[in-house]
Amino acid sequence: MRIAFLLLASYFSLLTFKFMASLEEIRAERLRKHALLIEKGMNPYPSKVPRTHSIMMTREDFSELESAAAMVSIAGRVMAIRGQGAIQFIVLDDGTGTFQAVLKRDTIGEDKMDLFGAVVDLGDFISVTGTLFTTQRGESSILISDWVMASKSLLPLPDKWGGLQDEEEKLRKRYLDILTNPELKELFIKKARFWQAMRSFLINEGFLEVETPIIEVTTGGADARPFASHHWALDIPVFNRISAGELWQKRLMVAGYPKTFEIGRIFRNEGMSPEHAQDYTQMECYAAWENFEEGMQFVERLYRYVAKEAFGTEQFQIRGFDIDLSKPWARYDYTETIHRMTGVNITNASQEELDAKLKELGVKFDPKGWNRMRAIDNLWKWCRKQIAGPGFLINAPVEMAPLAKVAKDGKTVEMYQPIIAGSEVGRGYSELNDPIDQRARFTEQQEMRDAGDEEAQMADWEFVEALEHGMPPTSGFGVSERLFSFLANKPIREAQLFPLVKPKE
Repeated sequence: MRIAFLLLASYFSLLTFKFMASLEEIRAERLRKHALLIEKGMNPYPSKVPRTHSIMMTREDFSELESAAAMVSIAGRVMAIRGQGAIQFIVLDDGTGTFQAVLKRDTIGEDKMDLFGAVVDLGDFISVTGTLFTTQRGESSILISDWVMASKSLLPLPDKWGGLQDEEEKLRKRYLDILTNPELKELFIKKARFWQAMRSFLINEGFLEVETPIIEVTTGGADARPFASHHWALDIPVFNRISAGELWQKRLMVAGYPKTFEIGRIFRNEGMSPEHAQDYTQMECYAAWENFEEGMQFVERLYRYVAKEAFGTEQFQIRGFDIDLSKPWARYDYTETIHRMTGVNITNASQEELDAKLKELGVKFDPKGWNRMRAIDNLWKWCRKQIAGPGFLINAPVEMAPLAKVAKDGKTVEMYQPIIAGSEVGRGYSELNDPIDQRARFTEQQEMRDAGDEEAQMADWEFVEALEHGMPPTSGFGVSERLFSFLANKPIREAQLFPLVKPKE
């Protein structure tokens, strides 16, 4: 309670000062203090300062250290200062916690006390050395016998109550938003646990972690517009990858590895939305001798494990849906679901009928590169938004998945997509290992690209050659950080540490 009161008082003090002085005036004043530190022989930015314990360690070992009257050094950012004259109370934060430091004139001496008052501001990093004690109000504290500057701040922190108000500014100055927003700080701790849990699960399941190229001559593994560049040393056009090495990992199945996975960055030069980013982290994994049925069982276990490890629960509220990952997952037939929800039978509907239904439903689409498959895909996406899940979309038409194995009916593929809160959060299938079929589908995709569909897949003839050497039956699956943003119930940009923003003009 004591620390909370000090923080409150300091933030109000800072807020008042901000109204009184411009940012330029504040910076000028702090530069004056910076010069004073140098004049007094104290380095404003030393490479090392006294620090025997983190604040978390200090709290954990407080009783033992206090009873031993041990000399302790802690360091952190000054988050609050209260008092004047003979005694001051300071709150330090080192990222592991906060701790109260007490500065007394009769303990530290006139010179150190006066210098502290003359040069230290909220936001500075300092190191303090002293003995631990408990105040009359029961607050664990350190009585300072010496202090040094660790890093002098030249600009003030946002105040607690006003904070950063502009949404783009929050993303641009994410470091300040995290510093003043404990919930946001915790969000990215959860995100780290999310990927750690996924990696641990895969390794425990016998998968080998691999690294595949990020720069490619031919992009593969997804329908997406890539970022294009030029490789100056080889003098060839290249692209940033749009999948986490799908075609490369399947080459590793040809090479004889039974299970592989990669967690890495991928890039798609497409539109922005609450669900879509242009560069983001994705996991893809491949298991020989398994098919899409075993893949769905695997994904249920994976999602439940990761959710429990990162969030401590399997129950979520996401975009107005109540989601329970622990219950049995449903199955949604692609054609039947669209017919039930829209009245359209996609097996025999014409392009004109599909377009008319989309217009009736208010679905906007770009006519450039537009074709029947794009129309069907947009019709499904309209349906998908109304499905809570958790469950799997199955039995998509062959044309929708050029890398998936054809089902026994010859019209659909052995593909599945986890559906949660009206969105697809992953994709897996029995991988196509028939080189003749793969060559034909790549040819069809290339024809779509030539007709103007920039998201149709590029034909990778070297991959077809690899398949001709033989690839065992394989189940593959990929999931991006969209899953994390959904479980956190945040737009994907808000769930990224440093999303891309336009430079200031």
